[in-house]
Amino acid sequence: MKKITIVLLLLSQLPLFSQDYKFGKVSKEEVEEKVYPLDSTADAAYLFRKRRTYYEYLTNSGFQMTTEIHERIKIYTKEGFNMATKSIAYYDPENGEEQSVNSIKGYTYSIINNKLEKEKLSKQSIFKENKNKYYSIKKITMPNVKEGCVLEIKYKLTSPYTSSINDLQFQFGVPVKNLDYQIEIPEFYVFNKRSTGYYTLPMKQESKIGSVGETNYRIDVFKFNGNNVPALKDNEPYISSIDNYRGSMKFELTQRDFLSIGGDLTTYSNTWEDVSKQIFKAPSFGAELNKTSYYKDELESVLVNASSESHKIMAILSFVKDKVKWNGYNNIYTDKGVRKAFKERVGNAAEINLMLTSMLRYVGLEANPVLVSTRSNGTPIFPTLEGFNYVISMVEFGDGSYVLLDATEPFSLPNTLPERALNWNGRKVTKEGNSSWVSLSSTKYAEEDNNLMVKISEDLIIEGLLRTKFKDYSALSYRENNNHIKEENIITKLEENYNLEIEDFRVSNSLDISKPILRTLKFSSEDLIEEINDKLYIEPLLFLASNTNPFKLEDRKFPVDFATPWKDNNNMSLAVPEGYQVEKLPEPIAIGLPDNLGFFKYKVTQMGAKIQVISSLQFNNAIIAPKYYAGLKEFYNKLVNKQSEKIVFSKK
Repeated sequence: MKKITIVLLLLSQLPLFSQDYKFGKVSKEEVEEKVYPLDSTADAAYLFRKRRTYYEYLTNSGFQMTTEIHERIKIYTKEGFNMATKSIAYYDPENGEEQSVNSIKGYTYSIINNKLEKEKLSKQSIFKENKNKYYSIKKITMPNVKEGCVLEIKYKLTSPYTSSINDLQFQFGVPVKNLDYQIEIPEFYVFNKRSTGYYTLPMKQESKIGSVGETNYRIDVFKFNGNNVPALKDNEPYISSIDNYRGSMKFELTQRDFLSIGGDLTTYSNTWEDVSKQIFKAPSFGAELNKTSYYKDELESVLVNASSESHKIMAILSFVKDKVKWNGYNNIYTDKGVRKAFKERVGNAAEINLMLTSMLRYVGLEANPVLVSTRSNGTPIFPTLEGFNYVISMVEFGDGSYVLLDATEPFSLPNTLPERALNWNGRKVTKEGNSSWVSLSSTKYAEEDNNLMVKISEDLIIEGLLRTKFKDYSALSYRENNNHIKEENIITKLEENYNLEIEDFRVSNSLDISKPILRTLKFSSEDLIEEINDKLYIEPLLFLASNTNPFKLEDRKFPVDFATPWKDNNNMSLAVPEGYQVEKLPEPIAIGLPDNLGFFKYKVTQMGAKIQVISSLQFNNAIIAPKYYAGLKEFYNKLVNKQSEKIVFSKK
């Protein structure tokens, strides 16, 4: 009886009015709805999302692919206004066939004087923006957006590229009341269908007949329907790519068979070995590794004093980084080629790191390129050419050890790759085109050591000196974030973030990447101490304390991804102020996570006229699995609570 009552209660929360999802048939009840029935925290929702992807035959050019999208969006709060601006990326190269976004229509529905009114999307609110030399963005801004309104929009994306079907996304940052997808594929194309993420919808398959002239052919129709699809919120930190965990369906082409109408049969990659060989055989990949004449003379002069293997690696890595600057484009294929990139001193990721690999091979090292999917590109789970979008270099030694190299990053070192490349595994490709997996995970810690010496003046101003050492990945991150910024701007940011006045600021080794970053701050602040009833209250770690728990969700279905292991060590010495005595110190704490994932140690002690604070936080794994999330959240609660406890001084 209790189960029946719960079901009836849930059903009572759903709208009782009938739904009409034809374009332009928005109801007054939809506009009047105040909250999403199954998630009152939702700022917006898809009331309806429809997608139809199908093939059309054009007499002069053959098949093209068309995707029709129809969305009905409810805005509940001002925080949902971002749903009123749509950005549609499409392939639009400077040279070659392009995709197009067309047949755009839209309306905004509101209640005015108790009547349902609509405002049409104008052409002036639709414009094209060039993203880069390969892609453009069609931007659509809906009119008269306000809390409670309903937006409706539809458009078509047409493409001459029939071998690639965009992923079917079931989940978004907002919930979906009703979802209706249909994919129609001619029998000439054979796709593998693979479900990803933590949310799935059942697939229904049927068929119908299509024709080209006098020839009939079968069209396979795949349907996906869902109701009350939950949101996939990405507002928690430490996520490599939310798309790794989004409920979706991938279509991967395995075969094109036009034999029945006098054409050819073409098969595509079914294994990662097939994928790697296909990439290796491409002229803009494997053949580029064999070109050497453009760099030989300059390289030989660079290696005059390099005797050992490690010296050669560092000399070549530095030479490539200095010679060719990265243009910001990720790719596994060269664009203009290694020769031209070398000559023009700028290139994409493939040009730079294939060039690096070629030079390493030229001096006799066992070097090979490694195919990578960047963190933003997601983790390639199934064999597909689209799984990789980046390339780095690898050198192997006789003892079985190896180093990974990336010359696109000016501040990288051997085995210290930029964070974008730290994404599970890469695929090493040898001279013969064979391939195998290589771990990209780093065992190096991102390490930050802080030493703080502080005193409290008679007028209750905190005066102190902070010395910080940034090592390995922390040093790389510091250089990436700060080396291009003026010193005065760095100082201003620190002052604003920590409520300080900085009197002296020094940084050492910012350009010497072989050494850790050393930073010194001399500062003062009136805001880091409280006086209440002749007592002084101060947080032991001052502005270095963690005051909020970054983990908010009750349950997290995807891992916490720090990118690297990391450790923060804080040591502070605080002089007991004149005329005061210590009344209370925080109790020590030492807590750990299971399976040696990490620990937190914290101790505050008095040694004569000094207070000593030692705090150590360490995570030994870059990835924390979802099963540990509840424990990690509680771990951070204890950490935040402990670091928020104050030292109390009372007058003598």
